[in-house]
Amino acid sequence: MWHQHEIRLPTLPRGFHLITEGVVEAVPELTRCRVGLLHLQLQHTSASLTLNENADPDVRHDMDAFLRRLVPGDLPYFRHTLEGPDDMPAHVIASLLGTQLTLAVRDGRLALGTWQGIWIGEHRDHGGPRRLIATLNGKA
Repeated sequence: MWHQHEIRLPTLPRGFHLITEGVVEAVPELTRCRVGLLHLQLQHTSASLTLNENADPDVRHDMDAFLRRLVPGDLPYFRHTLEGPDDMPAHVIASLLGTQLTLAVRDGRLALGTWQGIWIGEHRDHGGPRRLIATLNGKA
């Protein structure tokens, strides 16, 4: 089976947000897939996708705090500034973390570890709505 959905995410504040439940709800065919892969591609260059802690929101806070310090918005050597001082740092962080995930599917569910969840990282102060392409390939 092959299925593809576009998932529209609302404008989110800067930081990391758990989106696992929304992804699962947007791909109803997932429940019929016995074995397969779900590929997620974020269609933006200033946000990211990652798989990480799904229980304690402090982890999302701490990851954002670390990345803001690692790639601050006031680096004088950035030349790409037309879209604002937060844009180039957002591109750097998105490239470091990536904009795609491929997840195993087993018995109609994402085969995630106990404490794993899908995060979107919004790396701009005013990023706007975001889109994901979810492609499911597997065997019913």
